[in-house]
Amino acid sequence: MACSNCRRQLALLVRETSALLEFRNTVATAQSQFTRPLVAIDHSRSSHDQQLRQRRGFASTPGRPALNLSQSIREGVGSVFRKTAEPYRVVQATETIYKACSREALYTISIADRKAGTIPKTTEGEDIGEGKTMWHQDFKLPPTFSTWSQITMLHMYLVFARLRNLERETARSWQRQLVDHYFFDAEEKMDLLHGINSRALRHRYLKDLFVQWRGVIAAYDEGVTRGDPTLASAVWRNVYKGRDDVDLRALAAIVSWMRLCLKMLDQIPDEALYYRAEAVFKWPAKNELLLVDKPTRELEVELANKSSPPAQKVTA
Repeated sequence: MACSNCRRQLALLVRETSALLEFRNTVATAQSQFTRPLVAIDHSRSSHDQQLRQRRGFASTPGRPALNLSQSIREGVGSVFRKTAEPYRVVQATETIYKACSREALYTISIADRKAGTIPKTTEGEDIGEGKTMWHQDFKLPPTFSTWSQITMLHMYLVFARLRNLERETARSWQRQLVDHYFFDAEEKMDLLHGINSRALRHRYLKDLFVQWRGVIAAYDEGVTRGDPTLASAVWRNVYKGRDDVDLRALAAIVSWMRLCLKMLDQIPDEALYYRAEAVFKWPAKNELLLVDKPTRELEVELANKSSPPAQKVTA
């Protein structure tokens, strides 16, 4: 049985082969449409020839320059090529964006622990790995599959929100590819990191992940539209699993960072999404802790100035 990575590559290969066959058929049809009518043209009858050429779009009309046959073929084939090549551009762009989303909360599990069966567990029974990212160290999230999944979904949601500004079919194409990358990667982690060799069991977990993904979209949509308290509640339920000991500073920083990312993504032109979207995530969420702590620092300075003698005032 092929591994999950081989199946992923096979699926992409089948998709690309189908697109290539469609492109070849479309080009052949376009060439036949451009070349076939020329046989029926009688050049001895100039008026009839002119009418046919006007009907075919080869003659000049008011406000439109004359096009010769080669130009028409090049334009037609070029249009077909751009349309057929678009899925390849989307696959490449979404793969780059997804990698930026998925690496934010990456974790590893020791091979020795996997072989010996000594992987630490959370109270819910999740495998605990080793993680050194900002989300593990600054936001105190455990290096587990659940954390990686929720942080990846959080980043993907921000991209999804921006993609809604595109045309409907274009947005669906981007979103479908992005989700495909995620689920291929999630199944691979289940197999390679957590030793879930049963394909049926992996698919059952993937179905649960899909339900979570739909819930994440609904929850964050509600938070973005209703306000920061609702958005913070959605982050608390999904990322922190409703823990009682959650750091409110961390929640506020994540909400501020989400708003900032949405603003930066909105400022990127549609065509630039192919190569600039992942750059938004280079601004770390932990930087927003400075903004969250600013009112507290200002209040401490104000209280210190009130309690200090006039000649020894404290400055921020």
